[in-house]
Amino acid sequence: MNTPYPSASLYVGDLHHDVTEGQLFEIFNTVGPVASIRVCRDAITRRSLGYAYVNYHNVADAERALDTLNNSLIRSKACRIMWSQRDPSVRKSGLGNVFIKNLDKSIDHRALYDTFSAFGNILSCKVVTDDNNVSKGYGFVHFETQEQAEKAIARVNGMMLNGKQVYVGPFIPKKERLKSGDANKFTNVYIKNLDEGVSEEKLCEMFAKFGKLRNAVVMRDEGNKSKGFGFVNYENYDDAKRAVDEMNGRDINGKALYCGRAQKKAERESELRAKFEQLKAERLAKYQGVNLYIKNLEDDWDDEKLKTEFSAFGNITSAKVMRDEKGLSRGFGFVCFSAPEEATRAVTEMNGRMCGTKPLYVALAQRKEVRRAQLEAQLAQRMKRGGMTAVPTPTMFPAGNPPVFYTQPANLPPQQFMYPQPQQMLNSRRWAPAPGQYQPMPNYMVQMQRQTRTNGRQLPGRRFNGRGARDQQPAQPAPGPAQAVPQLEPLTPAALAQYPPEQQLNMLGERLFSQISKVQPELAGKITGMLLERYSSSVEELLRLVENENELNSKISQALEVLDQFAAEAKDGEKEGVKAEK
Repeated sequence: MNTPYPSASLYVGDLHHDVTEGQLFEIFNTVGPVASIRVCRDAITRRSLGYAYVNYHNVADAERALDTLNNSLIRSKACRIMWSQRDPSVRKSGLGNVFIKNLDKSIDHRALYDTFSAFGNILSCKVVTDDNNVSKGYGFVHFETQEQAEKAIARVNGMMLNGKQVYVGPFIPKKERLKSGDANKFTNVYIKNLDEGVSEEKLCEMFAKFGKLRNAVVMRDEGNKSKGFGFVNYENYDDAKRAVDEMNGRDINGKALYCGRAQKKAERESELRAKFEQLKAERLAKYQGVNLYIKNLEDDWDDEKLKTEFSAFGNITSAKVMRDEKGLSRGFGFVCFSAPEEATRAVTEMNGRMCGTKPLYVALAQRKEVRRAQLEAQLAQRMKRGGMTAVPTPTMFPAGNPPVFYTQPANLPPQQFMYPQPQQMLNSRRWAPAPGQYQPMPNYMVQMQRQTRTNGRQLPGRRFNGRGARDQQPAQPAPGPAQAVPQLEPLTPAALAQYPPEQQLNMLGERLFSQISKVQPELAGKITGMLLERYSSSVEELLRLVENENELNSKISQALEVLDQFAAEAKDGEKEGVKAEK
């Protein structure tokens, strides 16, 4: 097989979401020395997107991996390997891409590949499957050149494969398929609002006067009862159009019929999606600048209380406190004013105001995708500023050496994570620890996998706070082995009640640490300690964070902001100290 690309980079798709870089290394390194592996993940949740890139040191090893490992099982799921295509236009152009349908269920990726490999170099080959990994009866083959694709179409189209005659043709993107189906040329008519007494014979009688019918059907349920809609199919377009023009809206047995061109599911969904996006855009334009997001609400606030607190700033059209499935407040809500200037005044006056025991956070409401983009930008900036090794970057290994997979601050010496003592918490609004006052936190220790060095020498006896500020006091000795914490499934108030308060916190801390590690592996211990300290008297609040991913991500973001601020203050204090010494 000739390699279509000079690089030694492979795309590995259809992966189980739990597959890691280490597991892939063990598999692909058996073929030849691997240069790097990257499992692509969601920027926020860190969940695998189901595909990865494997880079070899030489093309021969990559080619051998493609030949021997393609369609092999990884965690009971067949992977799909192809050459990594750096230029997306190659994929999007559709050149050399072939569509095959009416495939027998027994034909898998490998069988399809073997059938079409005789016609040229295959870049990608896939049989589409459902959630149970059962073939849906169609697939795709992407050849290196258009000539190879045309040869495959000419030779295989109409052939019998495993007892079924297959269709093979050029691949047409969904948008182009919808456009190519001329809406003005149709023969199939969809009729709804049919009386339950209308049968196929009656339907034929109603519509046969407009032209010759191929067939007519009334859709029925399992009990053979009419669903109130059906289809009639004409032999030519003119007859179908005349039937739609004359029968649409006509009263039949007290019901107004709807007659229109029958649409495929994908086309209907596309139209509905377009209408939804239009309505969404109109709604966003309508509420732009007048809808406020408020968080840090007291648990006993309801819609009326929220409206009362903000009514002084203008006319409120709606006020709502968001609640979970149990009806409990989620601690945030929305207030919509009738004018932008009223909303602006409310933000200016109410943001940061103490209402009860918490300071309110008030800002203009943003769309989910806007918030997501901002959070991604903030995380990227923090990683860059904090000197962290970001997960999405490839993990490199020298040839012939075993890989090391980890993510940690680049300047952190090997030690356990620390957390602030209770007396050092500043107040409920800021979780920042005082400099130098740390104690070991059991159950949240992270064993570093290698010694970190700076400028060729180890950093003994120095500790760094969460965001890079240096602490000149010597690190405290590591504690003894952490006690085993019971693992409860599910983690519920009733199950926790069997244990003393201290052990309840340990169990909740273990669960929080596991979840936070997926988002902030380098600071998971520190953030876990901060959350446990803040909510040490509220097991219910900690349980809610364990169960609600959005709430937990919000608390993580707040904790990172506090750590950033504390690091900046510590850095400024260090500068002032240097000036004073001078």
